[in-house]
Amino acid sequence: MFMTDVNDEGVAATRIPADIARPDRVLGPLTARQTGILAAAALALYGAYWIVRPVMAPLPYLVMIVPVAGVVTAIALGAREGIGLDRFLLAALAHARTFKRRVDAPEGVPALPDIVNARLAQAAGPMPAAVRMPCTGVSAVGVLNVRGRGRAALATCSTVNFDLRSGAEQQGVVAAFARWLNSLTGPTQILVRCHRTDLTPLADQLYHHAPALPHPALEQAARAHADYLAGLAAGGGLLTRQVVLVAREEAARHQPRSAAGGSRAIQRIHEAARALAPAEISVIPLRADETAALITAACNPDSPTRPVGTEVEGDDA
Repeated sequence: MFMTDVNDEGVAATRIPADIARPDRVLGPLTARQTGILAAAALALYGAYWIVRPVMAPLPYLVMIVPVAGVVTAIALGAREGIGLDRFLLAALAHARTFKRRVDAPEGVPALPDIVNARLAQAAGPMPAAVRMPCTGVSAVGVLNVRGRGRAALATCSTVNFDLRSGAEQQGVVAAFARWLNSLTGPTQILVRCHRTDLTPLADQLYHHAPALPHPALEQAARAHADYLAGLAAGGGLLTRQVVLVAREEAARHQPRSAAGGSRAIQRIHEAARALAPAEISVIPLRADETAALITAACNPDSPTRPVGTEVEGDDA
């Protein structure tokens, strides 16, 4: 990654590894998966030739299998959005076979009563399936249990205005971020959420605390700002961004329910906080109730999210 100084102080180069999870190449430019797909297709086509050899000449058979070989080669070597076409097609097939209507029914979806005739049941379409969340719960320390994928810890991150900094400051930010990337020891995700926000609680707090300010001018300014926030909230459609850092630890095969993965995930969040501090990025680990609220908001994106710093009523996770 090359970075040009906007103040003409020079050009700085910072090495950040890319494609660190790319599969190893075992045969020229081919990975083991690609080699296996092409080898299996070649053996299948060659075996089919020996089967049809008594009744078909080699040239017509070659012309017939050219489209098949082209499709298999495209699937084996092609990719979309960084995913191989073979895995992409398998995911599409799995998506097509899954239920599209899901409901929250841990006890299972009951069958239709006998009083419903067959014609109405057929017109209603297939029965919905019970939704199965990829996570099973949040521990008391804020660790998310993602079923067979291990444990995950979440944290919110502040942003940095990169363009307003000098060349030396930009170089320091990029170098600090590169050092953190080089220090990663497990799966890590940076999620940027864009969601609705509700400023009404913040405006109510300003109205409530305005009389306690030491000067009438400050009270008037606080009330004016509260009116401004209330006007924004009344308009609706107010969006905000939230940067979430997710550190996940794979579940140990011999200890699938061990809490060691959760402790290590929390430790990695604290390591990220120390590593990103030189870049002036604040990493704040989420508590159990905050993690549960974030998962709830992600499952229901239409519901407005309260701004950070306001109290949320409800039971803790």
